[in-house]
Amino acid sequence: MRHRGRSAAPDGSVRAVLIDGRWRHREVTANGIRFHLATGERFTRDRPLVVLLHGFGEFWWAWRHQLPALDAAGLSVAALDLRGYGATDKTPRGYRQSVTGLDVSAVIRSLGFASAHLVGHDWGGVAAWSTLAYAPEQVAGLATVAAPHPLRFPWRTMGPGLAWFQLPILPERVIMARDGAYVEWLLRRRTGPGSRTPSAVDARHYRQALRLWPSPHCALEYLRMFGRDQLRSDGRDYRRALQVPVRVPVLTVRGTADRLLPAAAMLPPPPYAPDDHRHREIAGAGHLPHEEAPEAVSAALVDWLTG
Repeated sequence: MRHRGRSAAPDGSVRAVLIDGRWRHREVTANGIRFHLATGERFTRDRPLVVLLHGFGEFWWAWRHQLPALDAAGLSVAALDLRGYGATDKTPRGYRQSVTGLDVSAVIRSLGFASAHLVGHDWGGVAAWSTLAYAPEQVAGLATVAAPHPLRFPWRTMGPGLAWFQLPILPERVIMARDGAYVEWLLRRRTGPGSRTPSAVDARHYRQALRLWPSPHCALEYLRMFGRDQLRSDGRDYRRALQVPVRVPVLTVRGTADRLLPAAAMLPPPPYAPDDHRHREIAGAGHLPHEEAPEAVSAALVDWLTG
């Protein structure tokens, strides 16, 4: 696979993912690469920092509803494009969970903060748990939205998809085919019954973003590393890093119609589970509650972050 750092659209541009709205786009250099973030309009170092981490097949745009809500609540909020996604650099390596944790940690420091509350959806939740494992001093609190804890990964429901993504080349070709139709199909099948998420406009943004080569390969590498490391020493080291008691406040959010994620899979097993834990079920939502029921998820986050 050929990588060109920031290469994206045929003209080399990433303008397709720099969508205008009630936020500001910025870049930071962290852990040796350039990261793109969308920040609240009133982002300042005088406010507590909240970093939003998107899931597989998405990019910062997944948090378009929460960005203005958290900004209005008095928080410095930043939605990050993870390594390989959106307008962030697309490197040939660096998709192991240990690297992701250090990526997020370095972004926090580059923004000028000592610590942050992390909010992660899907594989962004895995990234949040990884940051806590490798840089606990920089995590003030952790919220996951439809995201498994790595030690309790639900192999029965999420394992078959993870296994298919282990195949070489074919998943990349499927993602790129038919103008990225697979991306829209995948997101829609994960929502609750009767959901209209994503809209046609939102689906177009997701399709464009993941087709910015080599984003398909980069996105899949996160899943491939997670799967392959189950039998490698790196995976044993990762599980060992996760086996410490959680000392920060934790919020878990799950849609009641999420077919992929059992509620029990969202927290580490005893004796590592947090003492300070809140859980919120979003009625009727599937695996994308922050988009299917954005007001409810935003309210839960604001209550947790400011209460």
